[in-house]
Amino acid sequence: MAKRDYYEILGVPRQATAEQIKKAYRQMALKFHPDRNPNNHEAEELFKEAAEAYEVLSDAEKKARYDRFGHEGMRTAFGTGGFSWSDFHHFGDFEDILGNLFGSFFGMGGQRQARHVYRGRDLRLTLDMTLEEVLAGKQADLELTRLEACEHCRGGGAKPGTSPTACPRCRGTGQVTYRTGPFRLASTCDYCEGEGIHIDSPCPQCDGRGRVNRRVTIRVAIPPGADTGLQLRLAGEGEAGIRGGPRGDLYVVIQVKEHEDFQRDGDDLYCEMPITFWQAALGDSVTLPALDGEAALDIPAGCQTHRAFRIKGRGLPRLRGRDGRGDLLVRVIVQTPTHLTKEQKALLHQMAESEKKKADAGRKRLFKKVKEFFEGQ
Repeated sequence: MAKRDYYEILGVPRQATAEQIKKAYRQMALKFHPDRNPNNHEAEELFKEAAEAYEVLSDAEKKARYDRFGHEGMRTAFGTGGFSWSDFHHFGDFEDILGNLFGSFFGMGGQRQARHVYRGRDLRLTLDMTLEEVLAGKQADLELTRLEACEHCRGGGAKPGTSPTACPRCRGTGQVTYRTGPFRLASTCDYCEGEGIHIDSPCPQCDGRGRVNRRVTIRVAIPPGADTGLQLRLAGEGEAGIRGGPRGDLYVVIQVKEHEDFQRDGDDLYCEMPITFWQAALGDSVTLPALDGEAALDIPAGCQTHRAFRIKGRGLPRLRGRDGRGDLLVRVIVQTPTHLTKEQKALLHQMAESEKKKADAGRKRLFKKVKEFFEGQ
């Protein structure tokens, strides 16, 4: 899906001032903030989309690059998986941008009280795949236990019907100050751990933490051609944030199992196929098992052991939008017969005698030429 224009997301013209951009983002953040839209995945995505637009358009350098090159100019601005909350540098603005929202949620009136929101933790899982699944792609249902916002208190931590109050130690600022000599220093309030709030009546379901462990199942689509080490990022599928903070992401790391018959080298597959002495000497047309059925192979007469043949297009799909598939490379191994009948032995003796006569004749001709060479000196 094509990314939407950042100006369109915030609903501002391209010549908008920094103040207009900030105001537009504040309206979007207030509308789609998770506290106002509990358990609404679509609102979370719109909240994150607005944050990405604000991250770019509020930065003069990023904005200039975006105005000139569009989304293509933002490729190196964020990680390989695109924008994530670790790329957002305006959490300090939340008090200014979302201050009224937080105040009304926690019964603090219009006062500018600190309420720190924390992004949920990213999660990482390893998913094993067979080569057959790599060939076809895979839909996997992942089961994991993660922290989810408590449904009883909607993540706020307070017993339904009650509201948090300002922290009595820091008076809602989240910080305490003290003097040491001529200096005045500030540190995070240890009573409320910087949240600026105090919960007198904790939610009985989550003990005031606002989050509970829950077992969930997440479906992930693995594209054909995946290789060991491939990392897929599922945005917003990590742990729920604290006090309505944004969710973390889930990273799925692929581990491809070794195959009994095939070895992998990028998009190509390698295998070995035993052939008889007679097939190598006389040639043959054979079929061999491939990862997706059978493949035909013509063995020329006089084939030597360990010769490799390439069967085009029978390897693995090429990843990242590239068309086609790799190749299947087959190395033939000539097997020497160990149990021969009397007739077979007799035939081989005849062949050996014939080859011996040819070899003797060849040596005689060579010796004659050498002798003539030295006699003519």
